Amino acid sequence: MEFIALGRPPVGHYSPAVVSGGFVFVSGQLPIEPETGLPLADFSIEEQTRQVFANVAGVLAAAGSSLDRVVNATIYLTDIALWPRFNAAYAEAMGEHRPARTVVPVPALHHGVAVEVSVVAER
Repeated sequence: MEFIALGRPPVGHYSPAVVSGGFVFVSGQLPIEPETGLPLADFSIEEQTRQVFANVAGVLAAAGSSLDRVVNATIYLTDIALWPRFNAAYAEAMGEHRPARTVVPVPALHHGVAVEVSVVAER
């Protein structure tokens, strides 16, 4: 098992990603600007989704993978009414690649953001 570290250490007791058995397991990513650490809570769901997938892509790259190798995605949304707009931004981020996916409505996420994404990808 290999633990993937990034430039900024996580604030909690976890790894941004773990590589095991040829797969990369990416911890939940929030729409946080990586250079400043600022959450994009006041931004649109489209902008939040773009930032989340930029963050996921960065973690995957550090682990030797990429978005086109994602096999499963779990999405947490604070308002299921945002699903159509999220889905459009998700499709933009993923292109023609269509991994298995679960969308879970939740009452709240850290920092007041609207979306969190975790993925499993092949390495």
